Amino acid sequence: MGETKDAARKAESSTAVELLGRFGLVCRGIIWLVIGLLALQVASGGDEAAEADRNGALRAIAERPLGEPLLIVLVVGFLGYATWRFLEGAVGHRDVEAGRKRWGKRAVSFSRSALYLGFAVSTIRFLIEGSKKDQTQPFTARLLSTTGGRTLVFVIGAVVIGAGLTIAVRAFRQKFADKLDYAKMPHWIERITKVLGTAGLLSRGVVFTLIGLFIVNAAKEFDPKKAKGFDDTLKTIAQESYGRGLLFAAALGLVAFALWSFLEARYRKI
Repeated sequence: MGETKDAARKAESSTAVELLGRFGLVCRGIIWLVIGLLALQVASGGDEAAEADRNGALRAIAERPLGEPLLIVLVVGFLGYATWRFLEGAVGHRDVEAGRKRWGKRAVSFSRSALYLGFAVSTIRFLIEGSKKDQTQPFTARLLSTTGGRTLVFVIGAVVIGAGLTIAVRAFRQKFADKLDYAKMPHWIERITKVLGTAGLLSRGVVFTLIGLFIVNAAKEFDPKKAKGFDDTLKTIAQESYGRGLLFAAALGLVAFALWSFLEARYRKI
């Protein structure tokens, strides 16, 4: 057991895993950049049919020259990011005092590992099967039809709301900045990084909170049609009074998050 843990620690601190983690952050940035640009397209009224979510981003990439090879590269990046986060969860965060706080951080690392493993799997499925429309409603409908499903949908919605609010609070507190190595970056990049990180995380936090509210509303009214995914949530914003302006601001925030991801890939302490 001790030898396994030592091997995991060596792997976690290795140059190869560091490069995989940074490459994964770049891939994350690519996906969110495309989603943000698609959202800008919807906000400008250029293409109401554009899907401003992960599937829409994958399709937009696939339709470009060398799109499918790029998707394969993204799969590698997502798997690399998932591997880094998994090792971080297993043996990392040794700079944090042992106890509940360290295990909390490790739990977050494991959850992010699972999330990006899911991204890799969904991208592989996209390559094999092609694009599918936002599956939030069908997924919610399946859950609502099961015993105890209504409660489970409510809990999922509450968790998504909690995640969204947590992201928004992190944006205001600028805790994300603690992850960066400022000694390696020029002062002007430091200022830009904080602006991009705040705007990007705040935008994601607001959108995820809205998604959670829609899911909770679906459970409350026992109506899966009330649930909305990322794309439908953005389009619902656009339909409200001053909605296009709000969607435009949200889209710019998502682009900011993508740019922040690229800077994090370069300057993050790993």
